[in-house]
Amino acid sequence: METWRNRVALVTGASMGIGYITCKNLAKHGIKVVGCARSAEKLKDLEEQIVENGGQFLSIICDLRKQDDIMEMFEMIKKRWGGVDICINNAGLSLDAPIINGDFSSWENMWQVNVMALCLCIRESVKMMRANGVDDGHIININSLSGHRCGKAHFYSATKHAVTALTEGIRWELREINSHIKITSISPGLVKTNFAYTAVGEVAADECYSTRQSLDPQDIANAIETVLSYPSHVQVSEMMIRPTEQVV
Repeated sequence: METWRNRVALVTGASMGIGYITCKNLAKHGIKVVGCARSAEKLKDLEEQIVENGGQFLSIICDLRKQDDIMEMFEMIKKRWGGVDICINNAGLSLDAPIINGDFSSWENMWQVNVMALCLCIRESVKMMRANGVDDGHIININSLSGHRCGKAHFYSATKHAVTALTEGIRWELREINSHIKITSISPGLVKTNFAYTAVGEVAADECYSTRQSLDPQDIANAIETVLSYPSHVQVSEMMIRPTEQVV
C-alpha cells in the first residue's frame, strides 16, 4: 500500500457502510481520500474522524443521479488535488421494484446510480489519470453476487449484470489504448449495512440479518485493500466474497 501514499482516491457512497469504512482504511495508509454522498452531516462526521487521526479528506456532496453534480465533483477534485489515482465506485441502490408491476422512477433511480454514475465516474477518472500521466491507476467497482446470478430483486440484478459486463468491457478498452490502469469488480454476498433496509424495509431487513450469516463492511474494505496491494503486473479482474454459510 506504500505505492499509494499521498495519492488520491475517490470513494462514492462514502457516508455509510462499505464506503465509510473504506475511506477510513485508505486514509490510514496516507492516501488523500475524496468521499462523496448526499448526506452532508455524515460526511462531516467522517471527515472529522479521518482528520483527527492525521488523514486527509475532501468531502463532496453529490447526487450521483445528476450528471452536473458528478462533473462538478471532478472539477473540485482537480482544483484541490489535481486528479484521482484510484476510483472506487461503491455507491449502489436496490429498491423494491418488480418488473411486471414496478415503478418507473425506482427503476430509473437504480439505473442512474448503479450504472450511469459508475460509467461517468470511470470516464472522468480515466481522463484525469491519462492527462496526469498516471499509468498505474486503479478502478474498483463494488458489484454484487447478483451481478452473476438472478436474485429476487430482478431489476437490481440487471443493473449489477451491467456492472459485470461494463467492468470487462472497460478492461478491454484500457488494453486497446495500451494503458496499464487496472479495473476490478468486487462482488459481495450479504453484507450487514443499511442496504437491506432501503431494499426491503426495516422488518424484512431485521429478519434477514437475524437469521442469516452476513459479512461486515470491514471485510469488503479489507478486500479493496488487498486488491490495491498487488504489484503492478497483477490484475484481479473479479473477486467474489460471500459469508461461509451463503450458498448462492
